[in-house]
Amino acid sequence: MGRLESQNAVITGSGNGIGKAIALLFGREGANVIVADVEENAGLDTVKQINSDGGSAVFKQVDTSELGSVQELITFSKHTFGDASILVNNAAAFVFGSIESITKEDWYKVFGVNVIGYANCVKEVLPGFRQNGGGVVVNIASISSFIAQPDFIPYNSSKGAVAQLTRCLAMDLAKDNIRVNAICPGSVRTRATDRHIKSLGLNPDEAYKEFAQDALMKRMGRPEEIAAGALFLASSDSSFMTGAHLVIDGGASID
Repeated sequence: MGRLESQNAVITGSGNGIGKAIALLFGREGANVIVADVEENAGLDTVKQINSDGGSAVFKQVDTSELGSVQELITFSKHTFGDASILVNNAAAFVFGSIESITKEDWYKVFGVNVIGYANCVKEVLPGFRQNGGGVVVNIASISSFIAQPDFIPYNSSKGAVAQLTRCLAMDLAKDNIRVNAICPGSVRTRATDRHIKSLGLNPDEAYKEFAQDALMKRMGRPEEIAAGALFLASSDSSFMTGAHLVIDGGASID
């Protein structure tokens, strides 16, 4: 406990799923948490859980694809807890399909949130990071960053960009004592996974069994297991890591 004591963390997409698990864990580890999400009710629920557990958290609604909205978020964070020392880029658009089925709007949406949204958040936290001698960025990428999957073209393309964004940011920002790493989760049961299964018209129980078979460990991951990786990358335990991609997928991507 207390591995993030006195740290100020901005976590996007933290109303549900992996982002929520990260926010709850960071709160238990002593961080002041800005729960940032486009969905107000979900974000407020995360805040309630953190504060009920003895942590410190507030909610700020944000659309990370809009620079002005991100600027408001970081200003709010500074006025609430002080400059952020940790940024977790987790907000995501889940857009799937074949090259024939994808529309221009689909491309704009998935890259607007998954890539430009990440870049917007990093850009806006940099002044505070630099003023305070450094900071940490944790990007939530995916094993979809480096493997091919059928009819996943827009999502995989965006996550591949996140992997390269992580490397380039790590290179450019190391001189400012800013570490940038990514987590690449495999199949994790979240609300987004449930929505994807429903959109495909699949039987949920059968789909989850199939997803579990992709991993050597023959199960899907839990959001809390991804959160543990985020805590490692955000804390001083990973002080000599930057530009790295931490794969947490039960062995799915080595087959």
